[in-house]
Amino acid sequence: MDRRTFLTSGAAIGLAATVQAQPQKKYQSKTSPWPIALNTSTIRPATLQQKIDAAANAGYDAIEPWIDDIENHEKSGGNLNDLGKAIRDKGLSVPNVIGLWNCMPEGEEAFAASLPATRERMRRAADIGSKHVAAIPAPDRADFDLAWGSHVYKELLRIGKDDYGITVAFEFIGFLKGVYRLGQASAIALDTNDEDACLIADTFHLFRGDSGFKSVRHLQGSFIANFHFNDVPDKPERTAQGDEHRIYPGDGILPLEQLCRDLVAINYQGPLSLELFNREHWEQNPNEVARIGLDKTRAVISAALS
Repeated sequence: MDRRTFLTSGAAIGLAATVQAQPQKKYQSKTSPWPIALNTSTIRPATLQQKIDAAANAGYDAIEPWIDDIENHEKSGGNLNDLGKAIRDKGLSVPNVIGLWNCMPEGEEAFAASLPATRERMRRAADIGSKHVAAIPAPDRADFDLAWGSHVYKELLRIGKDDYGITVAFEFIGFLKGVYRLGQASAIALDTNDEDACLIADTFHLFRGDSGFKSVRHLQGSFIANFHFNDVPDKPERTAQGDEHRIYPGDGILPLEQLCRDLVAINYQGPLSLELFNREHWEQNPNEVARIGLDKTRAVISAALS
């Protein structure tokens, strides 16, 4: 069989499918195709140093901090470049920081007034070495105009890249009145006509905003900067659930194993970031919560890809 015949044969097609179905596992002792991050909301009452230590001791690949911890660290006299080095010295990367609050007010005047605070948050996220910073579609409003959102997000992308060397990623929130669905967020990002436009997705927000999970297969993996990973219980009903109802991956009703297979299919290479706001967990030892969360995330990945 010559090369041309082989390439058009069923054997070649079958081989290609087999290769695609076997993701390269580069993380977690080669058990995961994605780095696993600890979003610090999971152990929120802990200090910033405790959060860093918990992520490193448990064996995460990355940590996803919230901007208030970084702001407080700097206001207390800490140097953010040194903080970034300390995080890297622990063997952790920073894929994203949450986030740019109230960065999308309505109208040019209000947007211009919001930029000083937004710029400071970009600067702080960049100083610790974060690859992305999340833009939240707020102040929330039921009549949030998607075209305006795209206009503002395009400018935030430009400022982030040109002035701070950081990529702004757009995050939709499932319980907002304005931008709460994957389709809305995708439209905002795509209509920037910017090759760096990207989303932060979240299993809870896909559920809570009723986007569902099947449309993830329609995206390219490079369009997603970061994927927050969590599960939800069967009660209360969807529209009554809030952040506090998030539970460990694999303990609830979300199709997380299928999602992992879909992420392989679209060649997603970013992190899975454990993001919980469970009040019971906040009362527990942060090291233990971090360890259990990592074990359960790894178990879902293993069940999906084995």
